Amino acid sequence: MRPVFGRALGIFCSVAIVLGGAVPAGAAESGAFGWPLRPRPTVERRFDKPERNWLPGHRGVDLAGTAGQAVLAAGDGIVVFAGEVAGKPVVSIDHPGGLRTTYEPVTAKVAVGSRVGRGTPIGSLVAGHEGCPVTACLHWGARRESGAHNRREYVDPLGLLHEVPVRLKPLEP
Repeated sequence: MRPVFGRALGIFCSVAIVLGGAVPAGAAESGAFGWPLRPRPTVERRFDKPERNWLPGHRGVDLAGTAGQAVLAAGDGIVVFAGEVAGKPVVSIDHPGGLRTTYEPVTAKVAVGSRVGRGTPIGSLVAGHEGCPVTACLHWGARRESGAHNRREYVDPLGLLHEVPVRLKPLEP
């Protein structure tokens, strides 16, 4: 009886994970970084690394949200910028290892120099991000300072999330 129950439970959990996402609702996320919006947002536009830093591309991801929604620090770090860039409100956080994450359009609730932890509210999402197919999108970007010649490298912020991959197992061994 036990093997049948265990197998049934395994199937139920696999289906729940597939239907509900890689991390079950209410489960704590693991890893140093997490989603900057809660609940887990849909990705409206993916990262498109430019061939060279000055060429066209999309240096982050656009996440669907709602105007006024709390934006959270994706990981532990220090706020290094909270202000406007080209008329858009932006917050930037430096993390250990030469990583910087940026969040826009976000009205800051933190000051430059503030130490933040993963999940700390850093501001509120503002509507009207250009190119966003929904009312409000958070543009979440990340870059690393590479050791060679102190160059900056844009990285896909979704790669910071160490989510459990879904693996379906056969019913019979």
